[in-house]
Amino acid sequence: MATMNFGGVDENVVTREEFPLEKAKETLKNDTIAVIGYGVQGPGQSLNLRDNGFNVIVGQRKESKTWQKAIDDGWVPGETLFEIEEACERGTIIQYLLSDAAQIQLWPTVKKHLTAGKALYFSHGFGITYKERTGIIPPADVDVILVAPKGSGTSLRSMFLEDRGLNSSYAIFQDATGKAFDRAVSLGIGVGSGYLFETTFKREVFSDLTGERGTLMGAIQGLMLAQYEVLRENGHSPSEAFNETVEELTQSLMPLFAENGMDWMYANCSTTAQRGALDWMTPFHDATKPVFEKLYKEVASGNEAQRSIDTNSKPDYREGLEKELKELRESEMWRTGAVVRKLRPENN
Repeated sequence: MATMNFGGVDENVVTREEFPLEKAKETLKNDTIAVIGYGVQGPGQSLNLRDNGFNVIVGQRKESKTWQKAIDDGWVPGETLFEIEEACERGTIIQYLLSDAAQIQLWPTVKKHLTAGKALYFSHGFGITYKERTGIIPPADVDVILVAPKGSGTSLRSMFLEDRGLNSSYAIFQDATGKAFDRAVSLGIGVGSGYLFETTFKREVFSDLTGERGTLMGAIQGLMLAQYEVLRENGHSPSEAFNETVEELTQSLMPLFAENGMDWMYANCSTTAQRGALDWMTPFHDATKPVFEKLYKEVASGNEAQRSIDTNSKPDYREGLEKELKELRESEMWRTGAVVRKLRPENN
């Protein structure tokens, strides 16, 4: 583990150089990694581990749609693909990658296979942080660890295939064997992390829920929609409003500040754009910071978690979710977006 300085603050990180793939494979050479769930994170993590030479099996419900997806991805029923309970029995490391709601539902099944010395692995701190609400309380004689890639499972896989790494956080909740750190870091390297930075289960879920509801998804959609609506209300066409709101941001500017930072992106825009951005940055900050403060308090209090648990456990949850997503998909802004994407040069 190395100490690196981020913006004047020291943090513990683990890089591929100090913990190479060969060391990770040696650490886990006697382990069977059972990846439970093949939805969001499961495919990317399991395929990367398999391609990196680890002993991996997948546990998935046989009647589910993703059972066939797993077969299509090369997992073999009875050899590397099993029903969830059998995979849990076979695995010495259980990667619990189901949705938060499904983790709660399946916990009694998984718990009975957590025998002494095994490891229980998460990619989200939700189940453990809110254990009084979720009921996910692991036995005292197993390691409980976390590796949380900072992106979707799809991105983790695509970046792996491009020989790049997606940064991840790691955390140790319970070290029963004395090997929890080495197990967590080995798995982090194995799933394709660029580097790993230290966190806790609580900090991971607090930052993750805030980010998802904030700049990663909720806030960015709210901001873009507000600007799009103002442009449309003032006579701009859907195409013009979408290009100025979404297309230029995602296709032109995001790659610039992803490469070298916001100051570098500003420096590579016109002086008119620079002046306006610097002037309006503070009003937007002042207007939105109270919303983020309220959001963080709701996350820290457990209210956000409880809303998710209550909503996602309803029998008609997926129908209601699809209705909301359909409304978003069929809004004018995103119907315009579908046309704009088709007109990109790479699609013609």
